[in-house]
Amino acid sequence: MNRRSFLKTSAIGGAAATTTALAAPAYAQGNRTLTMVTSVPDGFAIFDDAAQLAIDYIAAMTDGQLTFQKNSAGSLVGAFEVFDAVSSGQADVYHSAEYYFLNQNPGFAFFTSVPFGMTAQEMANWYYRRGGQELHDELSGLFGMKPLMVGQTAMQPGGWFNKEINSADDLQGLRFRMPGQGGQVLGRLGASVQNIPGGEIYQALASGQIDGAEWIGPYADERMGFQEITKIYYASGFHEPGSTLSMVFNQQVWESLTPLQQTICERACEAAHAQNTALTLSENGAALARLQADGVQVRQFSDDVWDAFGRASAEVREENMSDPIYAKIADSYFASLKESADWYQIADGTFMQQRNRVNAG
Repeated sequence: MNRRSFLKTSAIGGAAATTTALAAPAYAQGNRTLTMVTSVPDGFAIFDDAAQLAIDYIAAMTDGQLTFQKNSAGSLVGAFEVFDAVSSGQADVYHSAEYYFLNQNPGFAFFTSVPFGMTAQEMANWYYRRGGQELHDELSGLFGMKPLMVGQTAMQPGGWFNKEINSADDLQGLRFRMPGQGGQVLGRLGASVQNIPGGEIYQALASGQIDGAEWIGPYADERMGFQEITKIYYASGFHEPGSTLSMVFNQQVWESLTPLQQTICERACEAAHAQNTALTLSENGAALARLQADGVQVRQFSDDVWDAFGRASAEVREENMSDPIYAKIADSYFASLKESADWYQIADGTFMQQRNRVNAG
């Protein structure tokens, strides 16, 4: 079935089909295949790896009773249309980055990443131990969906540029691909920000449609081939210090699963999340070395640029605080961040400085 016929069928017979497919509890007792839509092409490193691992785990843990038909971006719906497809019942579950959907509610930014926000471990602390999952449930529930965290790109670099960024003034007029609050920050600093799906970034950069782009990190970026287009790579970014991906079910679909199937989905996503985090963190160092061997010049932003990022990030963060659920999520997020960061600074920060000093000697 192609995308057009899928949407047409959903529009004409969606209500009846959804009722038939989702209603009967007995349906969850036999073998069942759910329709998943994603925001990237099949095989995209890190991003699609997380989705595939999660559904493989679920299938194995249910002994094949619960499986998924994964449809990549553009096959049934577009990369940024997955939210509406699942919320409306046209598809059963999506895998994506929640900050693609800030037009639905700005609070979704916190369930991917925000500028100067949480690292991968800090995000796990909040989500699993300090109420993040419950707040994600509350926000997604407004749209008839049940979310699970699965996938972590970890620290994302500043990105690929066709020129050096020596001061904040160099961002003026820069055509740059960056979604989420990070993109809003660049916009405040004078950049022309474009939210381009992952599968279209290479062509946009190669054709000159944009002057630069960020994606995930050295391992995924190398496989995208950005080093073929430009050699200027800023290795540390302000915008996504620990980017989380999510697997989000239509609420009726979720409730039609047995309690055991729901628990399996939760545990499988936790396991896939841990493996995906390890994948990105373990592969980035070697990938960066290969990129440098291929002539890529690794750069770091100056303090002047970092300070500009910081000022604009604070403005973006505050502008939605009048939204009650955004404010509730933000308050919880930053309270947990402070709690984790204070400890890491005392323990991990000191240890890493001393380890590097001692080992270097």
